[in-house]
This record gives sequence, C-alpha cells and structure tokens, in this order.
Amino acid sequence: MKNSRFLILGIFFAIVLSKTQAISWYRFYEMFTFQSFHMFGIIGGAVVISAIFMQLFKYGKIKDINGNKIIPKPKKKGFISTILGGTFFGLGWGISGACAAPIFVILGFQIVPALILLLGALVGAFIYGLLSKKLPN
Repeated sequence: MKNSRFLILGIFFAIVLSKTQAISWYRFYEMFTFQSFHMFGIIGGAVVISAIFMQLFKYGKIKDINGNKIIPKPKKKGFISTILGGTFFGLGWGISGACAAPIFVILGFQIVPALILLLGALVGAFIYGLLSKKLPN
C-alpha cells in the first residue's frame, strides 16, 4: 500500500489520456497532416509542464519518496543520436498510429490492437538493447 498513490496517479493519467483523445489514431493522423492543433496543444502543454517540473527538481523544491533531493543528470548533446532516435520513434509512431506512452491505456479499450502494439514495442526495445553498444549514445 506504500506505493498506492502511484497507482492512483497512473489511473488518473490514463483517464486524462483517454479523455483528451491522446490515444486516438485519428488525432495522430490530424497532427501529422497538419489538419488540427489538438495534439500539438497537448504535446506543447506537456513540454511546458515538464520544463516547470525540471526547474522545481533543479532547485530542490520536489524531493523523492525518501525525502532526498532529485538531481537531474546533464545529457550529452548529440546530433546524430537525436536524429536517429527521432526518426525511429517517428516511424514507429506513424506506422502503428500510437505513441508508446498510452499503449496500456489503449489496452483497456482495444485488447488485440494494443497487444500487437505492446509486442512491437517490446521487440523494438529488445532490438535496441542488442544494438545499443553499436549505436551513437
């Protein structure tokens, strides 16, 4: 029961994803064809909220579950790795019609398509694990 608040937060996040239609293939299609601002607004809002939380982490306003300060590690800047990663992520997103984050939310609505997505995501993660030593990280 110690981690029940994370379960509640996850359920709340799933409800938000489904109610904002962030799991809808049609919304992704609209975004990639520049027919609607809906998904750009959701993604932009997530970027702003993430930036705010990162600043709160950096200044020690938010602590982990044990009360320790969260110190984000600086990331290496890499052009090639960013382009490769973004390309593969975008291809997977475009082919499947779903971002990796809401796969479990989609699983609650459509069992078979979500299982295919989950299997594809796991195979992709496995292949990345095999190739990660040879890729620019």
